[in-house]
Amino acid sequence: MSSARSITAAVNPPRAVFLDYPLGHTAGRADDPMEQRRIMADTLDALESIDTPGSIHRLDYTWDADDAWKIAERVGRDDFRLERFDTPQYQFDADRRAAEAEVARDGCPSCVFPESP
Repeated sequence: MSSARSITAAVNPPRAVFLDYPLGHTAGRADDPMEQRRIMADTLDALESIDTPGSIHRLDYTWDADDAWKIAERVGRDDFRLERFDTPQYQFDADRRAAEAEVARDGCPSCVFPESP
């Protein structure tokens, strides 16, 4: 299970389920056991049915009516990590090529900025 699709894709697990929720909410909202139960059931169903190695199944849940929460998560708190960029940074050129090929094929559901892969 993942709420960081780009990281999950980079790791290339045998199969994965992606929930487009803020980090820390991979199994659903706090204090919403019914949603958590549905997410877990959908996750188990997806993991059982995925038959293509490396597949990432996206669960059909939305955190909010729009994606404003993604920007707030990114810039709305103290962040002591290295400087962030509006464009992806890659350690190796092969990583860049692989990511660009995936975005061309599948789009980028976890991107904050639509114009960046």
